Amino acid sequence: MISKLIDHISTFVPLGEEEVAAISSSIQIRKFEKGDILLKEGMVSRVSYFNLEGCVRLYYIVDGEEKTTFFYTENQFITSIRSFTTKAPSSHYLECIEDCTLALLPFETEKKLLSTFPKLESFARLILEKELGNYQEMLSTYIISSPEQRYLNLLENNPQILQRVPLFQLASYIGVKAESLSRIRNRITKNAS
Repeated sequence: MISKLIDHISTFVPLGEEEVAAISSSIQIRKFEKGDILLKEGMVSRVSYFNLEGCVRLYYIVDGEEKTTFFYTENQFITSIRSFTTKAPSSHYLECIEDCTLALLPFETEKKLLSTFPKLESFARLILEKELGNYQEMLSTYIISSPEQRYLNLLENNPQILQRVPLFQLASYIGVKAESLSRIRNRITKNAS
C-alpha cells in the first residue's frame, strides 16, 4: 500500500532510492473503520494522513448541528493544518465515513523527512499550493453559487462523492437541510427528462 503514496509523490517530484526507502521505513499504514474519529474538536493534531482508500469528512459542530465542510477521498492528504503546525486545539472533527486505509505521518517524522530530503520539501510545497487553490475555489463557489449550483458542480466534478456520502452529510456540505437537497435532486431529475 505504501507504493500508492510513493507513486502519488512521484507524479509531482522524481524520487530516488534513498527517498523511497526513507518513506517506506518512516510511514505506517493503518486501517480505520467507518465511524472512527481521527480528530475531535479540542484535540491537538499530531498526525497528518494520506488517504489510500476510503472517505473522511471534516465537520464542525455549530449550535449542536454538524456542518460538513470537506470530504477527503483517495490520493488526498488529510491534515488539520493549523492544529498540526501550531499545536493549537482543533476546532473541527475528522471522521471516517467509510472503512479507510490511511498512511500516518506524525509531525516529527514529517519534519525530519522534509529537512533531510529537499525533493520532499518541494513536494510538500506543491501540495500546499494545490490545496490552497482548492480551498479558495471551494470558498468562492460557496459564496457565489446557490445550493443547486453547488450540487450541480459536485455532480459534474466529483460525482462519485454523491454515491459515497450519506444524504444528510451531502446536504450539510452544500449548505441546506436534507429535505431541501431532496427537492433540488427531484428538480434536476425532472429538468433532465
